[in-house]
Amino acid sequence: MKRFSFIVAKSIDEAAEVLRVGNAAVIAGGTDLLNILKARSWPDPPPVIVSIKGIPELNRIDEDERGLKIGSAVRLGDLEKSQIIQEAYPLLSKAAHAVGSPQIRNMGTIGGNICQDTRCWYYRYPGNVFNCMRKGGKTCYAVSGDSRYHSIFGGYCVSDPPCRTLCPGHISIPSILSKLRDGKGEEAARTLLERNPFPAVTGRVCPHFCQDECNRREMDDAVSIRNIERFLGDYILEHAEALMKAPETSVDQEIAIVGSGPAGLSAAYYLRGLGYRVTVFEGMEKPGGMLTYAIPAYRLPKRIVAQLIQTLENMGVKFRTEAAVGKDITLESLRNHFAGVLLATGAWAESCIGLKGESSTRTGLGFLQDVLRGTRDSVGRSVVIVGGGNVAVDVAITAKRLGAPDVTLLCMEKREEMPAFAWEIRQALEEGVRIMNSWGPSRVLEKGGLVEGLEIIRCESVFDAQGNFSPVCDESQKKTLKADEIVVAAGQKADLSCIPPELSLKTERGLVMVEAGSQRSSVAGIFAGGDVTTGQGSVIQAIASGRAAAFGMDRYLMPEKYTKEKTQDGKREPFLTFHPDCLKHTRAVPLPVRPVHERNLDAEDTMGPDGAEIQREVNRCFNCGCVAVSPSDMAPALIALDASIETTKRTVAAAEFFTVQITKSTVLDPDEQVLRLKIPKPSRGSRQVFLKYSPRRAIDFPIVSVAVVLVLNAERVSRARIAMSGVAPVPLRMEAAEERIRGREINEQNAEVAADAVAMLTLPFPQNRFMVQIARTLIKRGILACREGGPDSGCAPLHESPSGKTRHRTSRSGPGGEN
Repeated sequence: MKRFSFIVAKSIDEAAEVLRVGNAAVIAGGTDLLNILKARSWPDPPPVIVSIKGIPELNRIDEDERGLKIGSAVRLGDLEKSQIIQEAYPLLSKAAHAVGSPQIRNMGTIGGNICQDTRCWYYRYPGNVFNCMRKGGKTCYAVSGDSRYHSIFGGYCVSDPPCRTLCPGHISIPSILSKLRDGKGEEAARTLLERNPFPAVTGRVCPHFCQDECNRREMDDAVSIRNIERFLGDYILEHAEALMKAPETSVDQEIAIVGSGPAGLSAAYYLRGLGYRVTVFEGMEKPGGMLTYAIPAYRLPKRIVAQLIQTLENMGVKFRTEAAVGKDITLESLRNHFAGVLLATGAWAESCIGLKGESSTRTGLGFLQDVLRGTRDSVGRSVVIVGGGNVAVDVAITAKRLGAPDVTLLCMEKREEMPAFAWEIRQALEEGVRIMNSWGPSRVLEKGGLVEGLEIIRCESVFDAQGNFSPVCDESQKKTLKADEIVVAAGQKADLSCIPPELSLKTERGLVMVEAGSQRSSVAGIFAGGDVTTGQGSVIQAIASGRAAAFGMDRYLMPEKYTKEKTQDGKREPFLTFHPDCLKHTRAVPLPVRPVHERNLDAEDTMGPDGAEIQREVNRCFNCGCVAVSPSDMAPALIALDASIETTKRTVAAAEFFTVQITKSTVLDPDEQVLRLKIPKPSRGSRQVFLKYSPRRAIDFPIVSVAVVLVLNAERVSRARIAMSGVAPVPLRMEAAEERIRGREINEQNAEVAADAVAMLTLPFPQNRFMVQIARTLIKRGILACREGGPDSGCAPLHESPSGKTRHRTSRSGPGGEN
């Protein structure tokens, strides 16, 4: 056990002071916390433990006309034996008995029981071998591992899963896939549009970092988010009239956007959605920026870009093409005529590498632009492309498709260091491009004013120990490559040509400096986004930047909208659901690709998967969340009794007290303590029942525990509260069962209907399906036990299954851990 300081607090204030100072945990006499510390299960255990066991006011049980007050340090053993509780609150007495034992657990406190940590073998494993989501990791190991005693109601969101974390747009991918699984395509589309207005583009050209760390990769293939996004993007374009509409009301302010690449278009979409009038200024003949003039049509069909532009125009966005800011119109004039200006001019300035004879070469972007404009349809026989990025690879493939028999890609980096996407590199090799890694250009060879070849030199390393570009070449190793055309595609720089020097706009290393989150520049009213602020990046990064700029401008122009911060409404997050097929070993849906001999410059290389394939793919998603369960037997009893929990800061309804966070199972702040529990006086005609099913004769954690409180009026149920523990990450109130029994007589048929209503909501794993039947049976038994003449409280036999059959014992070292 890691050493810690132990402080025995004499008062609530003293304990609060210790907790306020820093990383500390409260203990009130139980062993749950000590077991976790002894096993070193947490990655960062608290260095200070403060005991509140001896604080007198926390050890009281009081009753008045309004109900019961129980101090948080009251022991479960005392709770079970209290005559007051046995007579008026038998449910509490039975729940305390179900937890306590003559050996250790009857020394535990009610506050400790409701605040104890989650029950999961992976979570509690010694030495933090499994750094799961509940401890700040990226996965819930039980989902694809041992799930015998885990949730039958789905998972709970602890933190963003890897797919959302790695997405520059921070798109809620699990939510989108969940809606698609439920057949809610339009809802999924609207959720996607909240963060990415151009999924038809990103579904084709995005690197999809979201797939790189998909938890499913540990089982077979990552979920093909790219294919799903492309499918949904095409759906959005087909239904753009309904999904991407002009706002119902407009704001009397107009925004100017300089540049119509992905950042500018993204900002235009969100600003127009906020009600602003938007005009986009573009220096080229057509809008779209890099989407139109840099990405080859075989990767991104130009009809897709044209449809997106048309959709934005239909929303009311205006485009002024062949209007280069800084040349045809000044930035200062835009500042004078518009409420705000966004600079999204991209990275069009190509880098000069200082190669001898470089004036005889072509630039990568210039080469691609000529092809996309239709002004070039031929190429030399031997083409050498200098560079290792995506533009260089696109030039190489384009040259091949123009008919060049010999195309060489010269790259200083090693293959694994190349900045181009791996799948683009594979495609280039597939189409016959020769890639020479660890070689760099030395000088262009010319004869009679014509390019004849390229002298190259061996590159020993490209980056220094700090990762900075610092190539080291071996002058003794040189070669000559035959070439009649050389294209230099060694990267692009931000285009700042539209910014006059007198504006004093802050720049650094050739980039516009902006405030993180709002994209606000150093000059009032001017914002910037995309590659002009970051350097050459991905399309989704530019889209995310444009969105941030749009909302940053809105906050700047309409600050009154943001004066009141949004507060949570107290509603618990819904459980994360998944499809049972996600646990089967399956391969990702492949993207159909044209055979090499059928590929050309104009037709898209890939064909999108159909709806049935997409449905199979969304079913593969784990919808990553924690599926460990709450082990507290006292929690469902308190929820059924409509109790509230008073802390040093507030009073919380028992049903809202429990949550799922990193190393947390309650809503308590780090410096917050539970003082007492308040339970209202039971209504006349109230019947209370507590039932528990645990895995062995020794009193232990619940596989399922059920608390039932029914109020009868004229033999019918007028009010019902039913709660369960051991079946979900938090104790659950079973409102479906309450609804089915309310207003009805208590009989076999109605109890069966109520139990079935709960069973219908379950989402078990193959290993824990048995828990569904246990839960169903205990709910039915609990309701029937409330009949007149039946027991006023009860406890299921610990050595029998609900069906009455003797069941097998479970090993103490199993995934459940101990309560």
